[in-house]
Amino acid sequence: MARPLEDIRILDLTWVLAGPYASMVLADLGAEVVKVERPPNGDIARTTGPYQNGWSGYFFSINRGKKSVAINLRDPEGKDLFLRLVEKADVVLENFTPGTMAKLGLGYDVLSARNPRLIMASVSGFGQTGPYRDRPALDVVVQAMGGIMSITGEPGGGPVRPGASIGDITAGMFAAIGILSALHERERSGLGQAIDISMLDCQLALLENAIMRYFVTGTVPERLGTRHPSATPFQAFPTADGHIVIALAFGEENQWALLCAMLGLPELIDDERFETGPKRTRNHALLEPALIEAFRKRTTAEWYADFLAAGIPCGPVNSIADVVNDEQVRFRESIKPVTHPVAGTMNISESPVRMSRSETGIQGPPPSMGADTVSVLESWLGLSQADIETLEARGAAATSGGPDLSRIV
Repeated sequence: MARPLEDIRILDLTWVLAGPYASMVLADLGAEVVKVERPPNGDIARTTGPYQNGWSGYFFSINRGKKSVAINLRDPEGKDLFLRLVEKADVVLENFTPGTMAKLGLGYDVLSARNPRLIMASVSGFGQTGPYRDRPALDVVVQAMGGIMSITGEPGGGPVRPGASIGDITAGMFAAIGILSALHERERSGLGQAIDISMLDCQLALLENAIMRYFVTGTVPERLGTRHPSATPFQAFPTADGHIVIALAFGEENQWALLCAMLGLPELIDDERFETGPKRTRNHALLEPALIEAFRKRTTAEWYADFLAAGIPCGPVNSIADVVNDEQVRFRESIKPVTHPVAGTMNISESPVRMSRSETGIQGPPPSMGADTVSVLESWLGLSQADIETLEARGAAATSGGPDLSRIV
C-alpha cells in the first residue's frame, strides 16, 4: 500500500525533541524526511543516553525512518547547497531560537523567494513574536510557565513534572498538524506559508478545562492528585497489591449504586451527600476514606475482572513493563522492533495512526550522521560523485561524522 505522504519532501533542521518529534510523525506517514545536520557532530540528541552499542536510544526512538545529510550552513557553499535543496522541498522544519535562521541568511523571506510553494514550520519556546521571543526554553521551563505543573501532583504538595516531555511532544504534534494543514491549503492557493508554533501556546491548549474553570468560577485550579475536578469517583485507588483507576461516566448514577454494592458499601447508595456526581465531588473528602478502605481489601486483578464484568469503566495503573507486555498492545503491535546495523535492535513505540487503505508506521532505523548526503544530493540535485567530493573537500558538506561517545559514555 502507498503511504499518504510519500510524495512530500521535508528538510529537517530540528534537533533534540520538539522538532524531531514533529518530523517523526510525518516520516511515519511516508514523508521523505532529510535531517540537515551540521558536521561533524550533528543533532546533539545523538549524545543523549542511554546507549546501545554506542548509539543513543533517545536519538534512535525519535529519528527512525529519516535520512541524514551533513551540510555546513555557515559556509557560503554549504548555504547555497541548502538553498538548492529548498527549491526541491515541500517543507522546511526548524526549532532554533527565533532569529537564528534570519542570521544565517535563511529566513522565510529568503527561502520563499527561492520556492514560493515552500512551507516553513518554526517551533520555539515562546513563538516568533512577543516579549519572550528571544528567551531559550526547554520542556520543563514551558511546563512550569504554562501552568501544567501547578495542577499536577498531590494536594498540598509541590509542583510535579509529568513523566513524559509534554512541553516538547505537544509542540511537535501541533507542528505536524500545522504542516499537514498548510499542505492541504497549498492545494487551493498554490502557495506555501510560515507556521509559528510556540511551546507555551501548546501548553495552554492542553489546559482547556483548567483555564475554562478559572474564568467561570474565579477559583485558581490546584493539584488534585489523580482526581477529576468535576467527576467523582474518577481517580486511582490503592488495592491490596497496586492501584486501579475508576472513572464513573457523567450522569450514570446507576453505576454509582452498582459500585457501592460491589465495594460492600451499600449504605452510601442513598446517602444524600453522595447521591449525584456534583455532590460527591463537593464531599469527596468525606467519601474517599471509605472508598480507599474498601479498595484495599482485594487485588487489582480481582477488582479489574469484576468491574469489567459489571461494565464499570476501570483500568489498572500499569508500569512501563506492564504496558509494553499488555495483550492489547501486543495484539496491535504497538511496540515494534527496529534494527540498525550498528546499534542493533531496539523496541520502540509504533505510530498510532492506522489507516484502512494507506500504509503507515516506522519505515526503518535512524540515519547515521551524513549517511545520505551522497544519495540525497544525487537524487534531489543531480550532483555527481565528483561534485560531492569537491564540496566535502571544501568543508561545505560531509558524508560521515558523528559524536565521539567515548567522551560521554
